[in-house]
Amino acid sequence: MPKIKTKSSAKKRFSLTGTGKIKRRHAYKSHILTKKSKKRKRNLGYVAIVDKADVKAVKQMLNC
Repeated sequence: MPKIKTKSSAKKRFSLTGTGKIKRRHAYKSHILTKKSKKRKRNLGYVAIVDKADVKAVKQMLNC
């Protein structure tokens, strides 16, 4: 059997933590920032953990 390739899009968007959780960035922080509050933009900057419901699909894309 050939090796399964990692999805390039997932490789760029997700990374694993030391404990095996998957980190992700928040959406909606790239443009039209003038109408968003300081608090909202600040909170979008922080890294988030992928939800339990999506972990299986993301791990399959990352082949881990």
